[in-house]
Amino acid sequence: MITVAGFNTAIDHLFLLDALVPGTVQRASRAELYPGGKGLHVAQTIAALGERVQLVGLTDAAHRNLITRRMAERGVLFHGVEIDQPLRTCIAVREREGRFTELLSPGPNVPAATREQLLRTWSRCAEESELLVMSGSLPRGFDADTYALMVRQATAAGMRCLVDASGEALRQAADSHAWLLKPNRDEASDLAGCPVRTLSDAADVVRALHAQGIAQPVVTLGAEGAVGFDGRTAWHASVTLAHSTNTVGSGDCLLAGLTVALKRGEPLEAALRLGVACGAANAMDEETGYVRRECVDALLGQVRVRRLDG
Repeated sequence: MITVAGFNTAIDHLFLLDALVPGTVQRASRAELYPGGKGLHVAQTIAALGERVQLVGLTDAAHRNLITRRMAERGVLFHGVEIDQPLRTCIAVREREGRFTELLSPGPNVPAATREQLLRTWSRCAEESELLVMSGSLPRGFDADTYALMVRQATAAGMRCLVDASGEALRQAADSHAWLLKPNRDEASDLAGCPVRTLSDAADVVRALHAQGIAQPVVTLGAEGAVGFDGRTAWHASVTLAHSTNTVGSGDCLLAGLTVALKRGEPLEAALRLGVACGAANAMDEETGYVRRECVDALLGQVRVRRLDG
């Protein structure tokens, strides 16, 4: 079993327009609504790859049935902790030429009792898990060191943790001895204190994170793929796509692929291959943060994995 802490559940609204014109009233050609949030994206992609997974996150009365039903359909066991406030909303506008605009609401300010219930639920689920994933922003009310404390608790119990966070939560997690840390290019630049422009820059960051105590750090680079370090070798994995429909959520799907491969005992270079294939599969689909197994399988052979010098 894999347990994903995706506390900051969202409701995603996707609007399709010919072209977004600020300051005007426009009618969308189509609108879709999905349960969302980075942790949810990771969990449903893990399930799509055939692994048992459970998700711990917030819900509200208005969306509990929607989220629980969608997760059940996708093969995810959802442990929802209800809050007496609306969940955060993420609005994505996609234009005909492919440009995306996102608007993200701040979300609820979670009271102490609800925070404690989320952490208790996570701890209970962690006891029956082989791998733990902490993904996405922390809801308002949580301290920035929450993921780091969760990692230390789990590591002391002999469990491996994979973390995808940003800002101060990422900086704290970098000192927590998580098994895997997955910053993107901008987040890696913040950690390093200098821009990550090249593959060599990304390799320097993952080597530094490994020296800091992260067993298998990975930096994602968007269309350029991902760079990881296993303690001996820095690896780069990438794939070229003929077309891209929606890249939002590709990093979440990449993390899911890494998680599944590591759970199956694969080395980091194989994990990067599966992760990049998952990220690319998401980019080829309209829905955010989800892949279809057959698309991932078709892309696996197209992913290039190579050693980086240094």
